[in-house]
Amino acid sequence: MENSVTWPKQVTICEVGLRDGLQNEKTLLSVDDKLRLLNSVVASGVKVIEIGSFVHPKAVPAMAETDKLVAAMQKVPGVEYRALVPNLKGVERAFQCGIKKVKLTVSASEAHCINNFNKTPLEMMEGFTKCVDFVRKNGMEVSGAISTSFGCPFQGKVPVEQVERVVDRFLNLGITELSLSDTTGMANPRQVYELGSYMVKRYPQVRWVMHFHNTRDMALANIVAAMQAGITVFDGAFAGLGGCPFAPGASGNVATEDVIHMLHEMGIDTGIDLLKAMDTARLTQRLVGHETDSAVLRAGRCEDLTKEKAKKQKLA
Repeated sequence: MENSVTWPKQVTICEVGLRDGLQNEKTLLSVDDKLRLLNSVVASGVKVIEIGSFVHPKAVPAMAETDKLVAAMQKVPGVEYRALVPNLKGVERAFQCGIKKVKLTVSASEAHCINNFNKTPLEMMEGFTKCVDFVRKNGMEVSGAISTSFGCPFQGKVPVEQVERVVDRFLNLGITELSLSDTTGMANPRQVYELGSYMVKRYPQVRWVMHFHNTRDMALANIVAAMQAGITVFDGAFAGLGGCPFAPGASGNVATEDVIHMLHEMGIDTGIDLLKAMDTARLTQRLVGHETDSAVLRAGRCEDLTKEKAKKQKLA
């Protein structure tokens, strides 16, 4: 059978559960519990991990002890540890802890920015210049994230032109790793394919990342569409935790273990041990004290069903 679609041989998954996953949880985990999760993530083979954010503790209480987590964790060679920062003070805190990579984020939606911060996206980004200057002077790395790239609870669909304006501003700052984020799960596969294809062609110098929430059960389909557009780096959160305190209706991120399972079934390598990733998700559910949106934990791996069937046939 001929196949006109070219699939990637390998995909990179960035684990954001310790930041985007935990920031909206009612249960505030201790540093020790976060360290258990971090160690489990590393043991599964994940090579890019967002360990938290350096924001004001009153704004996001779950991130109040990110400094202590960084002090307690063991940095494993070959693993990228990054943190989300909102401003220069956040960058300075990250540097003092020994974090070498930070991520700056802004919304593509003017309505979202104005509603939450009383500034337009470009006005918010004016403060990023000092952040980038500090990063470069201190041997750090920086990436960018563009939230509500596909839709906004205040504005609805976000025009491509608004996303482009933010991309251009990031590029002017010298930032060439950018994430397009579906903050409230409003994206659909056709939209993802069209925006992704356009951005890959328009900005070939950018390392594109996509970040999907599974609010309306379209995250996995959106990842497939993004791969068809040529994007091979995706965020996920263990057990499907997540949500944004500043975006009404933002439910959980796509579950990391569900993404791994789908990709492995498609013959696409992630470099991650799925069984160990599922162990991380189970640990997560125990720590937060409730069930989460993880399909592979509910149903098991396809591989397990095949093995069970073969076992029954052998016994018969």
